[in-house]
Amino acid sequence: MVRDAHLAEDVTQGVFVALAQNARQLTDRPVLSGWLHRTAQNLAANTVRADVRRRVREQEAAAMNDLLSAAPDASWEHIALQLDAALGELTEPDRDALLLRYFERKSAQEMAQILGISDEAAQKRVNRAVERLRDYFSKRNVTIGASGLAVLISTNAIQAAPVGLAVTISAAAVIAGTAIHTSAVIAATKTIAMTTLQKTLVTVTVAALAGAGIYEARQAAHLRDQVQTFQQQQAPLGEQIRQLQTSFADATNRLANLLAENARLNANPHQLELLKLRGEVTILRNELVKRKAASQAPNHDSASDEEAPYKRHAKLLTQYFEENPNARIPEMNLLSKDYLQSIYGLAVILAAQNDPAYHGKHVIDEDLIKLETNEEYRRAASELRSYAEYSVAPMVCDALKSFLQANNGAYPTSVSDLQPFFTNSIDAAILQRYEIQPASNFSQIQSKYDSSDRISGSVITPRAAVDADFDHRIIIGPNNYMVGELGSFKQ
Repeated sequence: MVRDAHLAEDVTQGVFVALAQNARQLTDRPVLSGWLHRTAQNLAANTVRADVRRRVREQEAAAMNDLLSAAPDASWEHIALQLDAALGELTEPDRDALLLRYFERKSAQEMAQILGISDEAAQKRVNRAVERLRDYFSKRNVTIGASGLAVLISTNAIQAAPVGLAVTISAAAVIAGTAIHTSAVIAATKTIAMTTLQKTLVTVTVAALAGAGIYEARQAAHLRDQVQTFQQQQAPLGEQIRQLQTSFADATNRLANLLAENARLNANPHQLELLKLRGEVTILRNELVKRKAASQAPNHDSASDEEAPYKRHAKLLTQYFEENPNARIPEMNLLSKDYLQSIYGLAVILAAQNDPAYHGKHVIDEDLIKLETNEEYRRAASELRSYAEYSVAPMVCDALKSFLQANNGAYPTSVSDLQPFFTNSIDAAILQRYEIQPASNFSQIQSKYDSSDRISGSVITPRAAVDADFDHRIIIGPNNYMVGELGSFKQ
């Protein structure tokens, strides 16, 4: 591509310098020749473009040199002595424009981009700076026109760089942590040895290299500061991430244990039902303790406490039982008076969980539970009756066991016969609600439980449901008791 042996050597050297710089990134590349070919092609193209630009600039410089040699201007010696002082008298915007145009060989468009102004404004700024320099020299008896001054500055202001300057600049750039391309340094070194007509281009090239080195050194330092700042900021984030990872691992382990426990419970419905009831009782007790503590707190706000969902539900359900006395059962009289409101509130929650509107959801927020329609009241009343029967079941179970032991395993003819065997006296109206039936009549209820826990012989169960659509049938044996599904009186 370059069609020149010397340029080809430069390109080859540049390719292998790039290979050394990118060695770490290229370790995983299976075929290195493809990368070498692409890099050589890119560097060769850049070299050809640079060589074309260099030749154009040499032609322009030669033409200008011929023009000046035809009519040499002897005033440069006078201007050169005072040029630095004259530049110092200019304003910073004018001085920047002049240096960009004549010292860095920037076009009007490039100057406009650097200074952030329009092309026309950049050119006007240069013209103004030249005119002010001309005024400065005129006051010091150096008479020259503005156009002549511009030509003199453009031709003579930039001098050739000293031999070895390119090497010094390259070494300084490396020390500062910057990376100047090898081919650029080689080009700068060769340019120093060029003819007198090329001295202007040499100086511009060296100045660009020096500027690039300084700029990149500052950028590298700035980036290092930013990296250190980011590392300091990320230190606490790293600790948080580690804590979150630990928490996630713990949660994953707990989830795995829960899934295993769930599978085990699904294989044993009786144990699942028992744990569910125990969980509900535990939730109720914890809630009662919190509410009792809140009611005894010195700063207890009775007005706001009245707005608690469970109290509001308890009040509505109590009113429902007052208006529908047949919906009550005598077992409800045995419920703890201290916890009565919370028990009523729990019944409303259990009813909502069995409501199709909440199907498949675990109701936690009591504010979301509505108690408006007649069906919602019937569901809540049924859950409260079931809770009351479930609370009496252990006492009936113990009394039946004691009766069987006292009568050689013979069942009573009536549930009222168990009255003497209760540890504490029990209302006769409660016992009159129950009857004795064969356990085989309730095989569907027992089918949910483990075969080893099923009741044989006879069971004690309510004579009839208060609300057959929603009531749960309970069956009681001498060793355990079971609760059917919603509406199980119809089964």
